[in-house]
Amino acid sequence: MLAVSCESQSKSDPLAGLVVGERPEPQARPGWTVVDLKAATLNHHDLWSLQGVGLPADRLPMILGCDGAGVTPDGREVIIHAVIASPGWSGDETLDPKRSLFSEVHQGTFSERVLVPDANLIPKPEGMSWEVAAALPTAWLTAYRMLFTNAEVTPGSLVLVQGAGGGVATACIQLGVAAGLRVWVTSRTEERRRQALALGAEAAFESGARLPEKVDAVMETVGAATWSHSVNVLRPGGAIVISGATSGDAPPKTELTKIFFRQLKVIGSTMGNRHELERLTKLVVTRNIQPQIETVLPMSQARRGFELLAKGDVFGKVAFTA
Repeated sequence: MLAVSCESQSKSDPLAGLVVGERPEPQARPGWTVVDLKAATLNHHDLWSLQGVGLPADRLPMILGCDGAGVTPDGREVIIHAVIASPGWSGDETLDPKRSLFSEVHQGTFSERVLVPDANLIPKPEGMSWEVAAALPTAWLTAYRMLFTNAEVTPGSLVLVQGAGGGVATACIQLGVAAGLRVWVTSRTEERRRQALALGAEAAFESGARLPEKVDAVMETVGAATWSHSVNVLRPGGAIVISGATSGDAPPKTELTKIFFRQLKVIGSTMGNRHELERLTKLVVTRNIQPQIETVLPMSQARRGFELLAKGDVFGKVAFTA
């Protein structure tokens, strides 16, 4: 079967280890189902795997991909939940110390067929496109948990999304607007600020700009480059919810004095659980949200999608079709 794999790793040239080619077919086993993939979407996690982050070299070759959607042997249309709990775990799978994502321990979703735990199969709503369904389990689920589980914002709250453009950031914009939040964004480029406004953001600012008023919460995925700005724009008692650090995890200043003096909350957020994915899916349907898909490529052209993501030339999601 055709698959997209990491066969070697390099921090300086991650795409050198990317291989699009034939891999062995997965075999069903008790508690696991082979899903015929229809679509999957690209995440920064896939680039980090090629760089050697979170994926030990002794597990190579590894099929990449965290999320996707497809059809089971009995004809069910399903969304693949990306977080895999360890055997015997009960409760929120994101709190399982031994949890993993597809492409970390188990082969990933960038293949024509994917072996998936039965507990990770979510019904796909009738009429939802395969590309939209595939976009939900990683970036969109991360954004959902950031906003509604961890930030605990309510309609009318003012939220700043740092670094508009990535999959999580665009999801935060679209979900926030749909939920009645006031959403502001930052970006280094005028084009991305314009695109964020087109998605419904109330205002867009240059990265690091002084804002007209303090915000209730900041959705932070950029990390070191925007950390001080995120702290400085919060109202007293406000919250930074952080789910990533694409610019690095060591900011020049930790801003501890401002954090304790102004009683700010710093909340880590990782992915989301199955129940949150089910609620997210219903929200997307009932509010008729159309996740921002930058481009759709056949899996045979996956390298092109990786090149776009590596260059930062993506606003929203890149989808692959099988």
